[in-house]
Amino acid sequence: MVTEIFQPKKILCVPLDPVHDVGIKLINAELVKHGHTTELLAPDLPIESIIKKAAAGRYDFILVSRTLGYGIAELLARFVDQLDAAGIRERTKIVIGGKAVTPELAAELGFDKGFDEHASIEHITAYIEGREAAAQSASIKKVKKNIPSGHSYTFHHKEIEALLERIVDKTLRWSEGKTTPGIRRAHLREEILHTKENAKHEQLELQYHELCDREIVEGNSEHHFPKGVRIVRNDELNDLEKMLNSHNPHNPVTIQHNAGQPLVFKFLGSGCPVMDIMHGKICERWGIDGFLIINPSWEARYEGLLEGMLTHENDGTITSLENIRLMKRWLDPATLLTVRAHRGLNTPETTLLAGEAGADLTKIDLVYGSLGAGTDPERLTMDGIESIRIAGKYKMAFDIPGNDELSGVPAWKTLAGLLINVMLGKKLGTHAILKPLFCYGPHIVLNGQMKLNFVDYNAAKIHALKEIVDCPIWPGEPIAFMTQTEDRVQSANATSYHASLAASLGVDAITIASTDEAYSRGPISIASRIDSIRAVTDAFRFMGNADIAPTPAMQAFKNQLIEKITETLRAAAEAEHLPDAINKGILGNAEDGAYPGKFGKGTVTSAGIQ
Repeated sequence: MVTEIFQPKKILCVPLDPVHDVGIKLINAELVKHGHTTELLAPDLPIESIIKKAAAGRYDFILVSRTLGYGIAELLARFVDQLDAAGIRERTKIVIGGKAVTPELAAELGFDKGFDEHASIEHITAYIEGREAAAQSASIKKVKKNIPSGHSYTFHHKEIEALLERIVDKTLRWSEGKTTPGIRRAHLREEILHTKENAKHEQLELQYHELCDREIVEGNSEHHFPKGVRIVRNDELNDLEKMLNSHNPHNPVTIQHNAGQPLVFKFLGSGCPVMDIMHGKICERWGIDGFLIINPSWEARYEGLLEGMLTHENDGTITSLENIRLMKRWLDPATLLTVRAHRGLNTPETTLLAGEAGADLTKIDLVYGSLGAGTDPERLTMDGIESIRIAGKYKMAFDIPGNDELSGVPAWKTLAGLLINVMLGKKLGTHAILKPLFCYGPHIVLNGQMKLNFVDYNAAKIHALKEIVDCPIWPGEPIAFMTQTEDRVQSANATSYHASLAASLGVDAITIASTDEAYSRGPISIASRIDSIRAVTDAFRFMGNADIAPTPAMQAFKNQLIEKITETLRAAAEAEHLPDAINKGILGNAEDGAYPGKFGKGTVTSAGIQ
């Protein structure tokens, strides 16, 4: 509450604009509430009439509202000169505000003060009353969200629940007494991180590198890195720190218009953690709620992970502990950070590093990682189970991307795979987050589910999942994928339409791409990141508490999806375990465009064999 005592002021409000006077009307009304005496002139009066009025009234302040345009600066300068000539400046302060106005330009034109379009009425009132503006107007206080909170993870569809329990129980029994190089490295890495004795530390490092490919050993031991990788220089880190410590977000905004609209995430994975942080800070200013760290594809193919603060000249940021910690350090405490773990041979260790670095979430999908990301189903099932356990230890939820649908896998098979992961998380004490795609996938194109519109089938996926289980839903990855073109305006529009649909369906979060992400022929530009954020912000404001109404076809699609999911899970429950179901093509086959991966094949061994 403002407690300063001030003398009421006499103020002349001048809309020096041919038409627009809404802004200054609002300011006038607020000044009256504060006890000031004001007079509001009509818009577009001749300057001579305004000068005459100002000279007769002996005002403390003259507030001028004007949008700048061609020739307007000269008009304003003449206006100030005439106020000087009439002797008004000796007793009256002249203030200007409007679009394109800056404090510097206002001073250059001779005004005592200038306010841009982002200035609040509180700032203007505080200036007139000679006090500091109330603190709440200065910035937006973000609060970190817990995505799984509010969900019970109760299955409503009892047959599907029973089938999932059967599949998961078989798989967990199969995994007992087995291990992989990835699991063993994760255990060693945990010991390394928490061992202070030098001799023990060196011994553990040797054991770790015995389980690594040569490229990883040479990178960690001799700094002979894969092509394009180097250590981040100290001067780069110093420049980053200097810049971030000397700058605060300018006029930060929020994306959501109301609390019921979903959180919005973007990808980070330029290859350079310093660039990721810069892009991240700018996106935070535009209201982004979280980021997904995307690693390079080659990192998933090696046994073992590189150590250190490293930059990579191609797409994908190396998920070393130091890189994750660097990003976590500079992102806002309320910003959520998730680390992709499921694409390859280092899933358990990546999850461990994410937890150690303080990440909020990790990304694990045993089915997609085996069918769309190239890892052997037995290897990834073993590594994935361990990763889910590790995520639970660090209280990280894990999101399950359904990107196998992009290969041509029918949506019901993808959704069945997501639900298997949910049940695994439930059995292992970790919260999972469903990530169905909002995309124009190959199977949908071939079979015409989106021939009439993009609304019904996407909505059917969400309604089907909600009818099956009470679990967070986070469409990705990203929304609108395969509906966007190289045209940045079209890409932003497509993203905003899908975001509006997601908000209407009451989902928990969405992932959006930059407008050049799918077609970029180089690094993602910050302008294209802002394009899609602004588009979604405007879409959320436009929709508000309104909804997009699907046609009756949505209900038929939903019923078909639930029926097909059930059929798929029945077949999977007849398999020996999850890897067997994947290898048999039950969750996606060659006809769908999905093939079980080969990386890590033959590396699942008895836990007694070291």
